[in-house]
Amino acid sequence: MPHTAEWKVRLYLFEEDHTTKARLELDTGTNRLTGHGTARCAPQDNDVPEIGDELAVARAMEDLALQMKRAAYGDMQAAGAPSLQESLKPYSGWLDTTA
Repeated sequence: MPHTAEWKVRLYLFEEDHTTKARLELDTGTNRLTGHGTARCAPQDNDVPEIGDELAVARAMEDLALQMKRAAYGDMQAAGAPSLQESLKPYSGWLDTTA
């Protein structure tokens, strides 16, 4: 069964006092999630704003990815899949075996 979707993502970066903060907002049409990430420049390091941006965004993406996994696991359980904590066998089809 074919499926097409468009999800909207907005990324906001804020820098102040050698600290960069990223906010990554995802709107799936049925769910809205927000990931957050922060990067701080060590006093002995050169202040390179691009590095702070990259680290803060990467951390916001990681945060958002964890939230997406939790949402997917909850949806799997609601659809009748065995609980990830209850089952020692991987659930075929959707389980990420690297997590």
